[in-house]
Amino acid sequence: MPQIFEILPNEYLSKKTTGYYNHLYAYDKNNLYCYHILKNTFNNINIKSLTKARDEVCDILINDIPCILKDNGISNWIIMCVPRAKSYKKFSNNQLMFKEAADIAAKQISEAAACTDYIIRIKDTYTTHLDIPTKSGRIKDNTGPKPYPGITKNTCQIDNQVKDKNIILIDDIYTPNANIDEDCIQALYDCGAKNIIFYAIAYTNR
Repeated sequence: MPQIFEILPNEYLSKKTTGYYNHLYAYDKNNLYCYHILKNTFNNINIKSLTKARDEVCDILINDIPCILKDNGISNWIIMCVPRAKSYKKFSNNQLMFKEAADIAAKQISEAAACTDYIIRIKDTYTTHLDIPTKSGRIKDNTGPKPYPGITKNTCQIDNQVKDKNIILIDDIYTPNANIDEDCIQALYDCGAKNIIFYAIAYTNR
């Protein structure tokens, strides 16, 4: 069963939003979670591992999303994913398999809820999960601005069809105070979304 939490208003988000997550995140270098594999940041993960990870994410979503819909009495809803930090043109299909997992799961739950391309990143932003030490130092080619209020609207193309939609907005990991997800929620509200419920596979305070 997904766990519920509240995303509180701040400089990025104007109103309280209901959030859900599947499990608490605890980093373990010996256990690469499926959503880490699907990031495929350097496009160097084999398709067998990617497909297995995609299917694991699908199973999680297929179990959790109907519970969320029932809990909130939502109808006429769509699934959307928080876009990756870089322009979509820089990713291969093998680096977009988290979204593919959400799309497959949505279609199995309801054909009307298929994940859409209503929001896509068209300008690079800073990839926050790469801002960690590695054996060779820190990742150098990480261009684009770090999160600021309004970054989603400034770097993404948002389709007018989000207007009046009930949206389940999905991300792999939610981190309080990172404000990437908060800003994306606000951008969709600013573009006329009717209701937004946020869902993450994992929740972390790291």
